Amino acid sequence: MTQQKNTQAIGMAFMGMIFFIFGFVTTFNITLADKFKAVFDLSNFEAQLVNGAFFFTYFVLSFASGSIIKKIGYKSGVILGLILVALGSFLFFPAARVPSFPFFLIAIFIMAAGVVFLQVAANPYVTALGPSETASGRLNLTQALNSIATTIAPIVASVFVFKAVAESALNSALSPAQAAAQSVPVPFLVIGILVLIIAVVIYVLKLPVIPTLGEQKKSVWKHPHVILGALGIFFYVGAEVGSAALIQRYVQVANPTIDIATAAKMIAMYWGGAMIGRFFGSFMLSNVEKSKKYLYTLLILLLAFFVGWYIRGKYTDGLIFVGISIANYLAMQLGRGKANKTLAVFAVIAAILALATMTVPANLILWVGCSIGFFNSVMFPNIFALGVDGLDKGELSTASGIINTLIVGGAVIPVLMGIVADGFGVKFAFILPVICYAYIVFFALVGSKHK
Repeated sequence: MTQQKNTQAIGMAFMGMIFFIFGFVTTFNITLADKFKAVFDLSNFEAQLVNGAFFFTYFVLSFASGSIIKKIGYKSGVILGLILVALGSFLFFPAARVPSFPFFLIAIFIMAAGVVFLQVAANPYVTALGPSETASGRLNLTQALNSIATTIAPIVASVFVFKAVAESALNSALSPAQAAAQSVPVPFLVIGILVLIIAVVIYVLKLPVIPTLGEQKKSVWKHPHVILGALGIFFYVGAEVGSAALIQRYVQVANPTIDIATAAKMIAMYWGGAMIGRFFGSFMLSNVEKSKKYLYTLLILLLAFFVGWYIRGKYTDGLIFVGISIANYLAMQLGRGKANKTLAVFAVIAAILALATMTVPANLILWVGCSIGFFNSVMFPNIFALGVDGLDKGELSTASGIINTLIVGGAVIPVLMGIVADGFGVKFAFILPVICYAYIVFFALVGSKHK
């Protein structure tokens, strides 16, 4: 039993590392949409093609990658994903030297291909590493580590891309595009080198083996909750990515004195909220002892204070962030530890916040908009856990491929939001996330039930 627990701990440790990597890569690319808009003089629609290229990869490769992983195993699937992430990262150098927006999109597509393999391999791996009733808690924990990366990524982008590009252009005769050529690729070089090192380490280490082959009682396609869960992922990822990208733009439109680097750093509040919510979910949706839950809650609230204080630079902002965290914690109590009920509660609150973002004064847009991140927090792990609930281990890789294919919502919804923003104004684009959250409520209460 002890050896089994140690084996599971090793597996969870490395899966946490993998979730951190693809969280950083994903959010870093999302944050770059505004930089590409400025450098290449793009419309809101064209700028969202950065997200489109990244998330369209899921539609192209997820189902195929699920089949490949079923043959080569989860460990080999993770290594293949890391190699592709490194390759895409290194391609940012020639793309920036040209500089060429289509070349950037190609590099992003290849990098995203690696993230697809990591997603399709990692989520079912975490699900299979323990009892199905606590799968949601384990996924929330790994997603919380993912969220640490998504919180850091906008800060790194604001310093090493947005601010560096602005200073290069100011202190020299370089055009914005030429300044980008000097600054944009540097973080990607670091990413490429790190993921290659991790790939080598994972290849050498002996990780827990989760079987990918097994008897399938029936076709995965005949499980309605799998298909409805995949649609839930489509709408969730679309709403999350679209809101993050447009809030950054909306803050600048409503507050013209805020520069692009400051807006990019502020959006870390959105992803920081998702991180806090997922840490809550990691123990609230598991079998952790009640006494430990109180201790973990206190530690997470301290983390929330630090995040809000560090990003905004004022301790009062840290206290506001703690206040929103407490509201998030209390809302989680309404779910009574059930993944579907918690998902429904959070989707309703996220929809209300998206509507409120359209109407509040300019000085509240950041706080209301970034609060959506708190209630996005448990959506992916809960939707995924509900979508694969009751499946055999031999069915998990196929189901994961189907569900991850619909992450393409991160390509479709933000582009549609960009079209609405160009035609009617940025704030009206937030009506689309409201529709997305309405479907998630349906899936949580009705669609997730086994037929």
